[in-house]
Amino acid sequence: MSKDIRIRKGLDIKLVGEAEKKTVNATKSNVYAIKPDDFHGIVPKVIAKQGSEVKAGEPLFYSKSNEKMLFPSPVSGEVVEIIRGAKRKILAFKVLADKEQEYTDFGVKDVNALNSDEIKSHLLASGCWPFIKQRPYDVIANPEHSPKAIFISAYVTAPLAADLEHVLTGKEKELQAALTALSKLTEGTVHVGIDKKGNSPFSGLHDISLHTMSGPHPAGNVGVQIAKIDPINKGEVVWVVNPQDLIIIGELLLTGRFNSERIVALSGSSVKNPKYFKTRIGAEVSSIIYDAGVNNSNIRVISGNILTGDNVMPDGHLGYYHNEITVIPEGNDYEFFGWNKPVFNKISPSRALTFSWLFPNKKYDLNTNTNGEHRAFVLTGNYETVFPMDIYPLQLLKACAVNDLDAMEQLGMYEVAPEDFALTEFICVSKQPHQQIIREGLDLMLKEIG
Repeated sequence: MSKDIRIRKGLDIKLVGEAEKKTVNATKSNVYAIKPDDFHGIVPKVIAKQGSEVKAGEPLFYSKSNEKMLFPSPVSGEVVEIIRGAKRKILAFKVLADKEQEYTDFGVKDVNALNSDEIKSHLLASGCWPFIKQRPYDVIANPEHSPKAIFISAYVTAPLAADLEHVLTGKEKELQAALTALSKLTEGTVHVGIDKKGNSPFSGLHDISLHTMSGPHPAGNVGVQIAKIDPINKGEVVWVVNPQDLIIIGELLLTGRFNSERIVALSGSSVKNPKYFKTRIGAEVSSIIYDAGVNNSNIRVISGNILTGDNVMPDGHLGYYHNEITVIPEGNDYEFFGWNKPVFNKISPSRALTFSWLFPNKKYDLNTNTNGEHRAFVLTGNYETVFPMDIYPLQLLKACAVNDLDAMEQLGMYEVAPEDFALTEFICVSKQPHQQIIREGLDLMLKEIG
C-alpha cells in the first residue's frame, strides 16, 4: 500500500472563527464532570460514592460488562453529586476540585521492558484504556481481543478543528512512549496519517508506519484512512486512538500519573477572541468560553467538532474525547422564499442557484439552521460525491433504517462509524439524521452479531 494517499472525494467547509495559534491557561473550573454517555455502550457501576474523596486517576466507576475497565476522575477532590435520570440511569459524576491537585501514583514504567499483557493491565488499572476504541462498532476496545492494526489520524480536515501540529509540538517524548506501548498490543502495524504539506511531530518517531495524506474533508477521518490503508473484513478488529490521548497515555508511562490536561481549541464566528486553552477533561465550558468572550446570547455551544460534537449549555462540561469547543449563531431564523432565490452566503455541493463553487477559498459565517424540513430520502447522487470510501452510502443508510442485518454486512457496515456520515448529513437535502441512523445500526449489529 502506498504511503502517499490522496483523497479526491469530499468537501472542505471553510468557516470564520478559526482559533489563533496561541495557548493560554483557562480559568480553573470548580466542578468537573464525567458523563458515562461519552463511553458508548458502557453501563456504569459506581465505585466512588457521593461525598467520597478521590485523587486524580482514581476510578469513579467501572463497566458492568468488564470489572477491569475503570473510568477515572480527571481531578482530585470530593464527589459532590451523582446525577441520575430516568430509571436511575447515571448521567454524570461531578467532582469538586481541590485547589492543589493530588495524583494516584501508578508507578513509572519502562515501556521497552513491558510485554503486551503488562501494558494492557497497566492501562486498565490506570483508567487509560477507554482512550482506545475499536472498529467495527466504534466502541471502547475489548482488551480480550488483539487488533490486526492500530490507527491514529494526525491529519485534520474537519471545519475549525484544532491544529494538531500546534497542540502536539513539544510532546514528542510522551507520544513516543505511547506509540511504543501500542505497538506491543498488535501483531500488525501502528499506522499514523499525517498532513503531506505539514511538519508533523510524528515525523521523527519510530515504531509506526507513516502515511502522508492529502485531500478534502473527510480525508482526516480515521475511518477513511483505515479504508485506504488496511480495510476491515468480517471478523477483523482494528483499534484507533486520538493523538491528544496519546499524550495522556505517554505521560502515565513516564511519570506514573494520570494527567487529564487537554489543549482545547475555542473557535467559531460567535467568539470574539478564538484561541487555544489549556484545561482538563470534564471542565466547565463556561470556564473557557467567557475568557474569550462571545458576541451574543443567541448562540449554540458545541463540545467537540462542529459536525459531530454535542450541543451543551454554557454551564455544561467538556466531553471526555473532545479537544475543541465551537460557538456559532443559533439558526432559529427563516428566510422568506429561501428555497427559491440565489444563495451567495452558504456552502453547497450543488450548482443550482448556489455559487460557493465559484469561491473555493471563501470563509462562511454559518448558523445551525438546517435550511429545510425533514422528508423522505431524495435520490440526488450528492452523497457519493463527498463520500470517499468504497461503499454505497444511501443504500447503507436505508439498510440501517429498516434493520436489514444481511444488507448492512454486505454493504460494508463493519468499516464505518457515525462520524464518517457527518458530511453526507451536512449536504442532505432530505435532512435525515445520518449519524443517528448509523449509530443505531451499529448498536443493532453489536447486539445481534457481536
